[in-house]
Amino acid sequence: MKYYNLKDSQENVDFRTATIKGQGKNKGLFFPGSIPYFKEEFIQNLHQYSDEEIAYQCMKDFTGDEIPSEILRKIVAETISFEIPLKKINDDISVLELFHGPTLAFKDIGAGFMSRCLSYFLEDKKKKVTVLVATSGDTGGAVAHGFYDIPGIDVVILYPKNRVSPVQEKQLTALGKNIYALEVNGSFDDCQSLVKQAFANEEINSQLFLTSANSINIARWLPQQIYYLLALKQWQKMEKKAPVICVPSGNFGNICAGILAHLRGLPADHFIAACNANDVIPEYLKTKKFNPKKAIATLSNAMDVGDPSNFVRILELFNNEFDLLKNKISGYSIDDQKTMQTITETYNKYHYILDPHSAVAFASLQQYLQENPGKKGIILGTAHPVKFPDAVEAAIKTKIEIPQSLNDLMKKEKKTVEINSDFEELKRFLLDKN
Repeated sequence: MKYYNLKDSQENVDFRTATIKGQGKNKGLFFPGSIPYFKEEFIQNLHQYSDEEIAYQCMKDFTGDEIPSEILRKIVAETISFEIPLKKINDDISVLELFHGPTLAFKDIGAGFMSRCLSYFLEDKKKKVTVLVATSGDTGGAVAHGFYDIPGIDVVILYPKNRVSPVQEKQLTALGKNIYALEVNGSFDDCQSLVKQAFANEEINSQLFLTSANSINIARWLPQQIYYLLALKQWQKMEKKAPVICVPSGNFGNICAGILAHLRGLPADHFIAACNANDVIPEYLKTKKFNPKKAIATLSNAMDVGDPSNFVRILELFNNEFDLLKNKISGYSIDDQKTMQTITETYNKYHYILDPHSAVAFASLQQYLQENPGKKGIILGTAHPVKFPDAVEAAIKTKIEIPQSLNDLMKKEKKTVEINSDFEELKRFLLDKN
């Protein structure tokens, strides 16, 4: 499998190179040179396969000869080594709980896969690698955990000051050792801009071996297909019709992976991009005009993205044909008031606790199902509600029980360096650290 640069189609690289480089020339994202299709028999009989075999079948064509099959089987088994259950909330809406991993967020899967691939690829490298990543919340913790104490790899995480939850902040700032957290006076978009500038800077790249662990990296993006297959395996035991799939969406890597799995043969009636007040894509789907905006801070902070990087991959999947895209994806924008109301009502009516991101998805899917009666769907539960105690406890008027692992974490000291959204400050830090 070769991967081409969406900004320069002449740049073609293998999976190993795309994983290590993170992005191509002119900050372009890598994209698969071809889409491998699932066998119909495989999709119809998922219940006959173990979760590990499903994950292996999902990823083997993308890694090709770059990772031996026995190594890939080990990587995917470790990546999904925790429960990923599909649970019914009511007769029409089920939730795929993706928050049972080490950092209680869906990004444990992508970050776990990527860290293991990168470790394998860099075994013989003598030069230390710096993983540079921007986070709006959960990516930082998942990447920090995935790469913690791995020899030869430093991780530098940029996150927006005062815009992540206390648990999220501790998960990305309390580890120490090879994990460095930079607290940026700005938004997630500012953090992401700084990261992109670093990758494009000749002086930094001449002195450092940089790679990225954001969802722009194919090794973070592609394995997210796995849990859509695991959802379908469980869905087929409950329902006959294909589900509507509703995804809390910020940088659009997660829903993009789901759409890719669908184009490979995964049954899905429709996709919903569930957004908070950062409504660039819902507006695009209404008006055909893509107008990036400055990110607005919301309760669902991991989705506070005003210029989603991965949307260019979704456009590529649909050959940049708006009508094809519009026929498969709907977008909804849910404000904080509706988010809180949804958490309260879902808890009182169905005794299920949603985090703010999952609440945005629930409200979006509920609205879509009201407009399209007779359908049923799945929302992706992307984070454990304990990561957002202030909002969730205010909504349900009940204390959330904190897992023991978080109790220990919250006692640890926060270690950060505060910087402004000034590229020269980031550049100075990276070069001095080296």
